[in-house]
Amino acid sequence: MMGVTWSNEAGQRLTAGGKSLEYAAWGPKPADAPTLVLLHEGLGSVALWRDFPQALVDATGFGVLAYSRAGYGASDPVDLPRPLDYMTREAEQSLGDVLDAAGIEHAILLGHSDGATIATIYAGSVSDMRIRSLILLAPHFFTEPDGLAAIRSAGDAYANGGLKEKLAKYHDNVDVAFHGWHDVWTDPGFAAWNVGDSIDHLRIPVLAIQGRDDPYGTLAQIQEIETRIYSPLETAILDNCGHAPQSDQPHATLEAVREFCARLDRIEREIVQMA
Repeated sequence: MMGVTWSNEAGQRLTAGGKSLEYAAWGPKPADAPTLVLLHEGLGSVALWRDFPQALVDATGFGVLAYSRAGYGASDPVDLPRPLDYMTREAEQSLGDVLDAAGIEHAILLGHSDGATIATIYAGSVSDMRIRSLILLAPHFFTEPDGLAAIRSAGDAYANGGLKEKLAKYHDNVDVAFHGWHDVWTDPGFAAWNVGDSIDHLRIPVLAIQGRDDPYGTLAQIQEIETRIYSPLETAILDNCGHAPQSDQPHATLEAVREFCARLDRIEREIVQMA
Protein backbone atom coordinates (compact mmCIF):
# COMPACT_ATOMS: atom_id res chain seq x y z
CA MET A 1 0.00 0.00 0.00
CA MET A 2 1.53 3.29 -1.08
CA GLY A 3 2.23 5.47 1.95
CA VAL A 4 3.49 8.55 0.14
CA THR A 5 2.11 11.23 -2.13
CA TRP A 6 3.26 10.56 -5.70
CA SER A 7 4.47 14.06 -6.55
CA ASN A 8 7.66 15.91 -7.49
CA GLU A 9 6.75 18.93 -5.39
CA ALA A 10 9.41 20.06 -2.93
CA GLY A 11 9.06 19.07 0.70
CA GLN A 12 7.85 15.49 0.27
CA ARG A 13 9.05 13.18 3.10
CA LEU A 14 9.15 9.47 3.84
CA THR A 15 10.66 7.49 6.71
CA ALA A 16 13.32 4.82 6.14
CA GLY A 17 16.02 3.38 8.36
CA GLY A 18 14.73 5.50 11.22
CA LYS A 19 15.38 8.74 9.30
CA SER A 20 13.13 11.28 7.62
CA LEU A 21 14.16 11.49 3.97
CA GLU A 22 13.19 13.89 1.20
CA TYR A 23 11.87 12.35 -1.99
CA ALA A 24 10.18 13.22 -5.25
CA ALA A 25 8.23 11.14 -7.75
CA TRP A 26 7.43 11.51 -11.44
CA GLY A 27 5.19 9.75 -13.94
CA PRO A 28 2.90 6.75 -13.33
CA LYS A 29 2.27 5.50 -9.80
CA PRO A 30 3.65 2.08 -8.78
CA ALA A 31 0.26 0.40 -9.31
CA ASP A 32 0.18 1.60 -12.91
CA ALA A 33 3.70 0.93 -14.25
CA PRO A 34 7.16 -0.28 -13.20
CA THR A 35 9.17 2.20 -11.15
CA LEU A 36 12.74 3.34 -11.70
CA VAL A 37 14.16 3.96 -8.21
CA LEU A 38 17.07 6.41 -8.40
CA LEU A 39 20.01 6.07 -5.99
CA HIS A 40 22.30 9.09 -6.17
CA GLU A 41 26.08 9.37 -6.12
CA GLY A 42 28.26 10.04 -3.07
CA LEU A 43 27.63 13.79 -3.19
CA GLY A 44 24.19 13.67 -4.78
CA SER A 45 20.62 14.48 -3.76
CA VAL A 46 17.16 14.64 -5.28
CA ALA A 47 17.83 18.08 -6.77
CA LEU A 48 21.12 17.04 -8.34
CA TRP A 49 19.35 14.61 -10.66
CA ARG A 50 18.07 17.80 -12.32
CA ASP A 51 15.88 16.96 -15.37
CA PHE A 52 16.96 13.32 -15.62
CA PRO A 53 13.91 11.86 -13.79
CA GLN A 54 11.40 13.48 -16.15
CA ALA A 55 13.53 12.48 -19.13
CA LEU A 56 13.38 8.88 -17.90
CA VAL A 57 9.58 9.03 -17.66
CA ASP A 58 9.38 10.41 -21.19
CA ALA A 59 11.77 7.77 -22.56
CA THR A 60 10.40 4.68 -20.80
CA GLY A 61 6.82 5.37 -19.72
CA PHE A 62 7.80 4.12 -16.25
CA GLY A 63 7.40 5.95 -12.97
CA VAL A 64 10.46 7.41 -11.25
CA LEU A 65 11.19 7.76 -7.53
CA ALA A 66 14.25 9.69 -6.29
CA TYR A 67 15.22 10.23 -2.68
CA SER A 68 18.11 11.77 -0.77
CA ARG A 69 19.81 9.31 1.54
CA ALA A 70 20.32 10.32 5.17
CA GLY A 71 23.07 12.93 5.35
CA TYR A 72 22.24 14.42 1.94
CA GLY A 73 19.95 17.06 0.50
CA ALA A 74 17.15 17.98 2.89
CA SER A 75 17.11 14.55 4.55
CA ASP A 76 17.99 13.98 8.19
CA PRO A 77 21.72 14.21 8.98
CA VAL A 78 23.94 11.32 10.08
CA ASP A 79 26.67 11.11 12.67
CA LEU A 80 30.26 11.39 11.51
CA PRO A 81 32.51 9.64 10.91
CA ARG A 82 30.53 7.23 8.79
CA PRO A 83 31.50 3.57 9.14
CA LEU A 84 33.68 2.20 6.34
CA ASP A 85 30.86 -0.17 5.32
CA TYR A 86 28.31 2.65 5.01
CA MET A 87 27.16 1.54 1.55
CA THR A 88 26.41 -1.99 2.77
CA ARG A 89 24.52 -0.58 5.75
CA GLU A 90 22.55 1.72 3.48
CA ALA A 91 21.52 -1.24 1.33
CA GLU A 92 20.63 -3.52 4.21
CA GLN A 93 19.05 -1.04 6.64
CA SER A 94 17.34 1.66 4.57
CA LEU A 95 16.61 0.87 0.92
CA GLY A 96 13.99 -1.76 1.67
CA ASP A 97 12.16 0.70 3.91
CA VAL A 98 12.12 3.25 1.06
CA LEU A 99 10.53 0.71 -1.27
CA ASP A 100 7.96 -0.19 1.39
CA ALA A 101 7.09 3.43 2.18
CA ALA A 102 6.64 4.29 -1.50
CA GLY A 103 4.48 1.25 -2.21
CA ILE A 104 6.85 -0.01 -4.90
CA GLU A 105 5.56 -3.14 -6.64
CA HIS A 106 7.92 -3.64 -9.60
CA ALA A 107 11.26 -1.84 -9.41
CA ILE A 108 14.32 -1.22 -11.53
CA LEU A 109 17.07 0.15 -9.30
CA LEU A 110 19.01 2.82 -11.16
CA GLY A 111 22.11 3.82 -9.21
CA HIS A 112 24.90 6.25 -9.95
CA SER A 113 28.38 5.74 -8.41
CA ASP A 114 27.80 5.03 -4.68
CA GLY A 115 24.14 4.52 -5.57
CA ALA A 116 25.07 1.85 -8.12
CA THR A 117 27.09 0.06 -5.46
CA ILE A 118 24.20 0.22 -2.98
CA ALA A 119 21.80 -1.10 -5.63
CA THR A 120 24.11 -4.04 -6.38
CA ILE A 121 24.59 -4.89 -2.72
CA TYR A 122 20.84 -4.83 -2.15
CA ALA A 123 19.99 -6.99 -5.15
CA GLY A 124 22.82 -9.40 -4.33
CA SER A 125 22.08 -9.82 -0.64
CA VAL A 126 18.37 -9.20 -0.04
CA SER A 127 15.67 -11.52 -1.36
CA ASP A 128 13.21 -9.00 -2.80
CA MET A 129 11.08 -10.11 -5.71
CA ARG A 130 10.12 -6.51 -6.43
CA ILE A 131 13.58 -5.87 -7.90
CA ARG A 132 13.41 -6.93 -11.54
CA SER A 133 16.67 -5.44 -12.85
CA LEU A 134 19.56 -3.05 -12.21
CA ILE A 135 20.85 -0.07 -14.17
CA LEU A 136 24.31 0.91 -12.95
CA LEU A 137 25.89 4.25 -13.93
CA ALA A 138 29.63 4.46 -13.17
CA PRO A 139 29.50 1.67 -10.57
CA HIS A 140 32.40 0.82 -8.26
CA PHE A 141 33.08 -2.38 -6.37
CA PHE A 142 36.68 -1.83 -5.23
CA THR A 143 39.07 1.06 -4.87
CA GLU A 144 41.54 2.15 -7.56
CA PRO A 145 44.58 4.40 -7.02
CA ASP A 146 43.53 7.01 -9.58
CA GLY A 147 40.02 7.15 -8.16
CA LEU A 148 41.32 7.68 -4.63
CA ALA A 149 43.60 10.42 -5.94
CA ALA A 150 40.60 12.14 -7.57
CA ILE A 151 38.74 12.02 -4.27
CA ARG A 152 41.70 13.57 -2.45
CA SER A 153 41.68 16.31 -5.10
CA ALA A 154 38.00 16.88 -4.39
CA GLY A 155 38.96 17.36 -0.74
CA ASP A 156 41.32 20.15 -1.72
CA ALA A 157 38.65 21.73 -3.93
CA TYR A 158 36.20 21.58 -1.02
CA ALA A 159 38.64 23.24 1.37
CA ASN A 160 40.11 25.80 -0.99
CA GLY A 161 38.47 25.84 -4.42
CA GLY A 162 34.80 26.74 -4.05
CA LEU A 163 33.34 23.22 -4.14
CA LYS A 164 31.78 23.71 -0.70
CA GLU A 165 29.82 26.74 -1.89
CA LYS A 166 28.54 24.86 -4.95
CA LEU A 167 27.42 21.84 -2.93
CA ALA A 168 25.81 23.99 -0.23
CA LYS A 169 23.04 24.81 -2.72
CA TYR A 170 21.94 21.17 -2.63
CA HIS A 171 22.60 19.99 0.94
CA ASP A 172 21.19 21.36 4.19
CA ASN A 173 24.32 20.19 6.03
CA VAL A 174 27.02 20.33 3.40
CA ASP A 175 29.85 19.33 5.75
CA VAL A 176 28.05 16.11 6.69
CA ALA A 177 27.35 15.33 3.03
CA PHE A 178 30.92 15.94 1.92
CA HIS A 179 32.89 14.50 4.81
CA GLY A 180 30.59 11.51 5.11
CA TRP A 181 31.79 10.55 1.63
CA HIS A 182 35.31 11.95 1.33
CA ASP A 183 36.60 10.91 4.73
CA VAL A 184 35.58 7.28 4.25
CA TRP A 185 37.14 6.98 0.80
CA THR A 186 40.40 8.57 1.94
CA ASP A 187 40.62 6.56 5.16
CA PRO A 188 43.69 4.26 4.95
CA GLY A 189 41.54 1.32 6.00
CA PHE A 190 39.23 1.81 3.03
CA ALA A 191 41.90 1.05 0.43
CA ALA A 192 41.13 -2.67 0.78
CA TRP A 193 37.35 -2.19 0.41
CA ASN A 194 35.82 -4.66 -2.07
CA VAL A 195 32.16 -5.66 -2.50
CA GLY A 196 32.58 -7.56 -5.76
CA ASP A 197 31.07 -10.65 -4.19
CA SER A 198 27.67 -8.95 -4.37
CA ILE A 199 27.79 -9.45 -8.14
CA ASP A 200 28.09 -13.22 -7.68
CA HIS A 201 24.58 -13.39 -6.25
CA LEU A 202 22.72 -11.33 -8.86
CA ARG A 203 20.00 -13.24 -10.71
CA ILE A 204 18.37 -10.36 -12.57
CA PRO A 205 19.29 -8.51 -15.78
CA VAL A 206 21.83 -5.70 -15.47
CA LEU A 207 22.68 -2.71 -17.65
CA ALA A 208 26.04 -1.10 -16.80
CA ILE A 209 27.01 2.28 -18.29
CA GLN A 210 30.53 3.67 -17.94
CA GLY A 211 32.35 6.69 -19.34
CA ARG A 212 35.82 6.11 -20.75
CA ASP A 213 37.05 9.33 -19.13
CA ASP A 214 35.71 8.70 -15.62
CA PRO A 215 38.32 9.98 -13.14
CA TYR A 216 36.82 7.95 -10.28
CA GLY A 217 36.77 4.52 -11.88
CA THR A 218 38.14 2.64 -14.89
CA LEU A 219 36.69 -0.04 -17.13
CA ALA A 220 38.05 -2.54 -14.60
CA GLN A 221 34.82 -1.94 -12.67
CA ILE A 222 32.77 -3.10 -15.67
CA GLN A 223 35.13 -6.02 -16.25
CA GLU A 224 34.47 -7.07 -12.65
CA ILE A 225 30.77 -7.41 -13.49
CA GLU A 226 31.50 -9.26 -16.73
CA THR A 227 33.77 -11.73 -14.93
CA ARG A 228 31.50 -12.48 -11.99
CA ILE A 229 27.89 -12.16 -13.12
CA TYR A 230 25.64 -15.17 -13.82
CA SER A 231 22.63 -13.20 -15.07
CA PRO A 232 22.15 -11.29 -18.37
CA LEU A 233 24.41 -8.25 -18.70
CA GLU A 234 24.39 -5.38 -21.17
CA THR A 235 27.06 -2.70 -21.18
CA ALA A 236 27.38 0.74 -22.75
CA ILE A 237 30.88 2.25 -22.76
CA LEU A 238 30.60 5.92 -23.68
CA ASP A 239 33.29 8.07 -25.30
CA ASN A 240 33.81 11.67 -24.17
CA CYS A 241 32.11 10.83 -20.90
CA GLY A 242 33.28 11.27 -17.33
CA HIS A 243 31.74 10.17 -14.05
CA ALA A 244 28.14 11.21 -14.79
CA PRO A 245 26.84 9.57 -17.99
CA GLN A 246 23.38 11.07 -17.42
CA SER A 247 24.91 14.56 -17.66
CA ASP A 248 27.95 14.03 -19.90
CA GLN A 249 26.18 11.91 -22.53
CA PRO A 250 22.46 12.29 -21.80
CA HIS A 251 21.17 11.14 -25.19
CA ALA A 252 23.28 7.97 -25.30
CA THR A 253 22.48 7.19 -21.67
CA LEU A 254 18.73 7.67 -22.10
CA GLU A 255 18.71 5.59 -25.27
CA ALA A 256 20.53 2.72 -23.56
CA VAL A 257 18.10 2.88 -20.64
CA ARG A 258 15.08 3.13 -22.93
CA GLU A 259 16.07 0.08 -24.99
CA PHE A 260 16.91 -1.96 -21.89
CA CYS A 261 13.60 -1.14 -20.18
CA ALA A 262 11.60 -1.77 -23.36
CA ARG A 263 13.11 -5.24 -23.74
CA LEU A 264 12.45 -6.08 -20.10
CA ASP A 265 8.87 -4.90 -20.30
CA ARG A 266 8.23 -6.83 -23.52
CA ILE A 267 9.71 -10.05 -22.10
CA GLU A 268 7.71 -9.79 -18.88
CA ARG A 269 4.49 -9.16 -20.78
CA GLU A 270 5.15 -12.21 -22.97
CA ILE A 271 5.75 -14.33 -19.88
CA VAL A 272 2.48 -13.16 -18.34
CA GLN A 273 0.58 -13.94 -21.55
CA MET A 274 2.05 -17.43 -21.69
CA ALA A 275 1.22 -18.20 -18.04
